[in-house]
Amino acid sequence: MRRLIINADDFGLTERINDAIIECHQKGIVTSTTLMANGPAFDNATERARTEQKLGIGIHLNLSEGTPISDPSQLRSLINETGRFYLSPVQMLRKLMDRGISLGKVEMELRAQIEKVLNAGIEVTHLDGHKHVHLIPQFLQIALRLAQEYKIPAIRCAREGTTRLLSLAGRNWRSSPTVLKQYFTGKALSILANTMKARIESAGLKAPDYLLGITSTGFLDSHHLINLIARLPDGTSELVCHPGYVDKQLMESPTRLLQQRETEITALVSPEVKEWLNRRGVQLVNYRNLCGGA
Repeated sequence: MRRLIINADDFGLTERINDAIIECHQKGIVTSTTLMANGPAFDNATERARTEQKLGIGIHLNLSEGTPISDPSQLRSLINETGRFYLSPVQMLRKLMDRGISLGKVEMELRAQIEKVLNAGIEVTHLDGHKHVHLIPQFLQIALRLAQEYKIPAIRCAREGTTRLLSLAGRNWRSSPTVLKQYFTGKALSILANTMKARIESAGLKAPDYLLGITSTGFLDSHHLINLIARLPDGTSELVCHPGYVDKQLMESPTRLLQQRETEITALVSPEVKEWLNRRGVQLVNYRNLCGGA
């Protein structure tokens, strides 16, 4: 059996991203999304979510962008002089090795993000991380502990499945260095996932068997999506996507994904893509289904 979770990241980043995610759920194949507790459009996202009973909603744990939920004065090692997150996961890992980041402060902020979403009345299906920050081993342990404490049943695992690397790089040859960089990032995360899966299971949590979309971040279109579906492995896979409409708010945010988000909308509502899912007998699910829910 082939089951596929199609998760739209960055819910709550901008209102037009929220619009796109809801549209791709209502008219297309998005089954799940992850909410940024510190996103500027958080309130709009939670309001929209309340009317979408079939959309699984997780939490997009974020230590890299925007302002923290916790008291900034308590997070000096994670924020810059303007009070905003600024470290990439690689930079955070380096600071951890130099003992420049307090794990206690990280837990405080992640806890605050989870509680903000729960207090908004959202039934949380799972956790994942903005820029995969939850995969840093020390942070993963915190995330697993918080998931247990707040009875969040699942977490994203980074074992990347089929990538169709040559086809993707060939069709985006001018950006092939970026594609290759993302491919090797996916390989590195997959190595972490080999031990991560056992830790997730030991914590009593669920995770999909495979993750798709790391290599293709910024390059996901209908052609590549069909290629992934045609080679989808048995088991449960999760496809990471980033649909959104470009507006002034998005242009002013630090994301590199702009016009490509609109290309993803086209792919995610494409009748041809839906036909390929039917042809391959792929069952669209969300994390709630993964954990035994209806």
